[in-house]
Amino acid sequence: MLKQLSLMLVMALSVAAQGADRPNIVLIMADDLGIDSVEDYGGRQYKTPVMSQLAKEGMRFTHAYAQPLCTNTRIQLMTGIYNHRNWLAFGILDPQARTFGHMMQDAGYKTAIVGKWQLQSYDPPDYPGAALRRDKGMHVDKAGFDDYCLWHTHHTEDKGSRYPDPKINLNGEYIKDTKGKYGPDIWADFICDYVSKEHEKPFFLYYPMALPHNPFSPTPDSPEWKDASKRYDEENHFYGDMVEYTDKVLGRIVAAIDEAGIGKDTLLIFYSDNGTNQKIETETAWGLSQGGKGLSIDAGVHVPLYVRWPGTIKAGSVNDKLVDSTDFLPTIMEAAAAPVSPKAELDGISFYHQLLNKKGPERPWVFYHYDPRPGWDKHKFTLHRFIQNRRYKLYDNGILIDVKKDPLEQHMIYAEDDTRETAAIRKTFERVLAEKHAEWLKARPANNDRVQ
Repeated sequence: MLKQLSLMLVMALSVAAQGADRPNIVLIMADDLGIDSVEDYGGRQYKTPVMSQLAKEGMRFTHAYAQPLCTNTRIQLMTGIYNHRNWLAFGILDPQARTFGHMMQDAGYKTAIVGKWQLQSYDPPDYPGAALRRDKGMHVDKAGFDDYCLWHTHHTEDKGSRYPDPKINLNGEYIKDTKGKYGPDIWADFICDYVSKEHEKPFFLYYPMALPHNPFSPTPDSPEWKDASKRYDEENHFYGDMVEYTDKVLGRIVAAIDEAGIGKDTLLIFYSDNGTNQKIETETAWGLSQGGKGLSIDAGVHVPLYVRWPGTIKAGSVNDKLVDSTDFLPTIMEAAAAPVSPKAELDGISFYHQLLNKKGPERPWVFYHYDPRPGWDKHKFTLHRFIQNRRYKLYDNGILIDVKKDPLEQHMIYAEDDTRETAAIRKTFERVLAEKHAEWLKARPANNDRVQ
């Protein structure tokens, strides 16, 4: 009996010690920020010094990818599962899904989400088919977060402004007196206050940003902001102000973490949900770049990724391994010392070992099932299913692209033109695409039963 008690005590102490070593985790995701807009990746038009500082203090990834649109990426990010297996509709997260919020709660973390929700319903009430989808998504209070401070928590007509005079829901109540305030500042205030508090548990904070998504309007650092009548003006040139304000907000969060004395205890991740808006042309190291949001080309899916964890991640590291949006859930769960069971059937592959400069599984390719339908204004899209590594991309229509040499995808490689190298890549990619198609056919009936 005494031996059993001693063993139980040892186990309890081991668990407690493990818990004490677990980091706080802050996951920040910009909205529509491609690599063309970031200095470290070749951007020449906007200043992003905080992102550059993250690269100096942590790890910068050169081959991080996302889906071409926001909902598609955010669902993969939150569930660790590719869209072909759990997609319902644009602006909707399956209410039956298990998110990283749920899993981090189960792992003993305090959880919070700040910023943009837009996962309960998106369609205007008079849009064809909207009645079948309205209120079919996940309510934020069921998503695994103890606290939230969010824009667009309900239906489209309720969303209000995300920038000047914002409409923000704080734990079930809309914040009053936001006249003259700026949404990203309110979220930054919430986060800075949150990380400065004493927490009995380690915390997981997820910040899906609104910036720098359109409408492209003045920020508090724009001269036009001083004139209240101009705060809702929409001009493409404000995009640059919004990128630099994104960097500024990021800087406020990093500073708050360090000032709270928890820098070495906090894993900070900065990512983006897709490429830059198509309306934006940006000066880069490779010339004038056109934004690719919504498109399957490199400009639509190639995004920045920085990870900072002082004292754990080697400062100034550059990582050329493949990462996609499904990989974040297993990564943060491993960091939380709560790896996900294989029974969860995740598509993501943890890159936690890479942060520690250790060997482990590497992603051989990134898969995309890109079909934002159904949803308001999404009738213009068609299904694009494709797969890529760092060099090549294959579409399910047989077209192969050398992404490294041809990022704009202007030169198609057909099977009859294959070299020995491209033929081998094509064979491998075709096999994966066939497997994913079979998985899609299996999942499709169940998904269609939940929303049309």
